Amino acid sequence: MNNIPRSTRWKNLKQDWDLIIIGGGITGAGIFNMAVRKGYKSLLVDARDYAFGTSSRSSKLVHGGFRYLANRQYKVTAESVRERERMLHEAPHLVYPERFMLPSFNTDHISPRKFGVGVMLYDLLAPKWDHQFHEKDEILQYCPLCTSPDVVSAWEYGDAKVDDARLVLRLIQEAAALDGTALNYARVISLARDQLGQVRGVVLQDDSGSHLPEQEVLAKVVINATGPWSDDLRGQLGREPRLRKLRGSHLFFPYKKLPLTHAITMFHPRDRRAQFIFPWEGVTLIGTTDLDHPREWEGKYDETFASQAEIDYMLESIHHIFPELQISQADILATEGGVRPVVNTGAATPSQESRSQVIWEEDGLLTITGGKLTIFRVMAAQALNAVSARLRSNPHFDHKMKVFEPLPKPSGSLEMENWSYLAGRYGRNVNALISESPKKELAPIGDLPAQWAELRWAARHEDVIHLDDLMLRRLRLGLTCKDGGQPLLPRIMSLVQKDLGWDDKRWETEVKRYRRIWSNYYSLPNS
Repeated sequence: MNNIPRSTRWKNLKQDWDLIIIGGGITGAGIFNMAVRKGYKSLLVDARDYAFGTSSRSSKLVHGGFRYLANRQYKVTAESVRERERMLHEAPHLVYPERFMLPSFNTDHISPRKFGVGVMLYDLLAPKWDHQFHEKDEILQYCPLCTSPDVVSAWEYGDAKVDDARLVLRLIQEAAALDGTALNYARVISLARDQLGQVRGVVLQDDSGSHLPEQEVLAKVVINATGPWSDDLRGQLGREPRLRKLRGSHLFFPYKKLPLTHAITMFHPRDRRAQFIFPWEGVTLIGTTDLDHPREWEGKYDETFASQAEIDYMLESIHHIFPELQISQADILATEGGVRPVVNTGAATPSQESRSQVIWEEDGLLTITGGKLTIFRVMAAQALNAVSARLRSNPHFDHKMKVFEPLPKPSGSLEMENWSYLAGRYGRNVNALISESPKKELAPIGDLPAQWAELRWAARHEDVIHLDDLMLRRLRLGLTCKDGGQPLLPRIMSLVQKDLGWDDKRWETEVKRYRRIWSNYYSLPNS
């Protein structure tokens, strides 16, 4: 990041840091960004890739969550919808507004009137007033696919969507440009403690394959922002686990198979859990599930994935609302599974657990976990304020502080739609990306909004260590292209091999690795 070679960043770790943030997901990225903007010397590290865990596997929504209202989690919803409005204003073209339809079925236990109360409350918490009621005969005008004879009416309201991995990367990149230091594939193998047993740093192992020496790195503050893996780090201090890991999975379909003009919020016909179906990055996404994640999967598998039972569950929702489409498992482009960090309160079902964030300070280590992607800025401010007494000047962090650089003015001859897409993802670097790229590469990849030029830029500037970093997180081709984008690999090789510094043998090794990862964790089970 920030065009400083990884080896140089690693060599420069031996200095006095104000903060070390462990975890390169949305929470860690938010903390890193805020701390750097306040002038504190900050280091962000992650054992895998940036956004590898939950933050590239979310529902891709910036929202409050209707089901949180049903569970009376009003504070979480209020924080979330207000942050949604702030992000729509401050991060245009990265966070996109999306219109949702909430249909009522004659089999529902909740009346359309009660749905309306929920929609109005959802707006009032923002606060805004942007919803509309549709009678049965109006619904097909707004959602032609919604042909179920059981639909009686619908409420329309506004929410927002995002490429979650690119949100994380933009926060990290803009902080790195302001003199922060970030390292992916930098694993914390132990916590460094002083004579009183207080955490004062970390011992880092290089997992990038570069064989860099272990480093002990010290700081005034060490923050554990590892999400579902927070208990693993706390375990080094002898602390008991406090999290309940919950799995949420998603399916991705070609847009031609599910060409939605409006996103859909619906309640699953079997258990009434809220689900979403919406257009995203040139495809259509449905999610999510909410299951206890089996402990035995932790050591058995390298990544989380969608089970066959979850796939069947989501297909059931599609058949319920779009009965005439006859969507089948064979239509699925890709699957995705992620694990949520939720504090274990012993609730009877996963969906009844609170999504509120928590902070624990134990032997000098501050852990922040829980919460959700939309409120990352609230969580970051809370974490930093909890340790501000250990920082010079005892600063106060306001969750309303801006964390996104303003977009530059468009330059070059690129069409506005294409420029806007790139600007949202790359922020202040957008015009540099355009000027570096051959004109023929400033073109969409097939029917997707993603552009060929992004591949070369990522290879040069975005800490790509493995091919799956490029295909699954820098761009989302592993989720949006047939066979995970494998048919595109020959052309991708011609764009990125030189900048990655990979010889032919390394390229083949990376292709084999990517094919294994995609087949095991992102394709259909046993496909």
